[in-house]
Amino acid sequence: MQWTLVIPLKPLSRAKSRLSDTAGDGVRPGLALAFAQDTVAAALACPAVGDVAVVTDDALAGKELAALGARIVEDEPCAGLNAALAHGAAHAAASRPESPVAALNADLPALRSMELARVLRTAAQFPRAFLADAAGTGTTLLAAAAGGELRPTFGTGSRARHRASGAVELRLAGVDSVRQDVDTGEDLRAALALGVGPRTAAAAARLLIPGQ
Repeated sequence: MQWTLVIPLKPLSRAKSRLSDTAGDGVRPGLALAFAQDTVAAALACPAVGDVAVVTDDALAGKELAALGARIVEDEPCAGLNAALAHGAAHAAASRPESPVAALNADLPALRSMELARVLRTAAQFPRAFLADAAGTGTTLLAAAAGGELRPTFGTGSRARHRASGAVELRLAGVDSVRQDVDTGEDLRAALALGVGPRTAAAAARLLIPGQ
């Protein structure tokens, strides 16, 4: 079974505003792109993944992520994260109807392909399932079986909403790289401690983050 992953990415100029304590306005777009590049590269290297669709209207991000092998889907709804995910999932279902679909955050720079494979193998046991983020309040991955409806409700407090919607929470140990999204400087330091991909490592080195 090979999954289609849907990865949403807002325009880089508006991405990662909560990293302002660590990265200035001139640096954050490049950092957000590096996160997405390392996330997509690891996802494409995962043996459980057959296709990665990135939903974005950012021309630079689209070009760079397509070069890695991602399929770029224009964010036609332009109505926020969950609308983008629903649009991407519908696009995925139309192009690969036999494939289960999972929404994955674009800010997982420490992502390990084999940890992602383990999460997806476990998710395949359920009609809908999700993985909570490292903070324990959000979601980094939401999965639906082939022919099923994703019904994403990402955002602040999404762990509780996804659980309330009937999605099964995946309680797996040893998949920290799939949980560690990056919204703040503290999150970035945690990802660096896990070991990030080469693009994020290079971008973070330019920030001279203490303790990295």
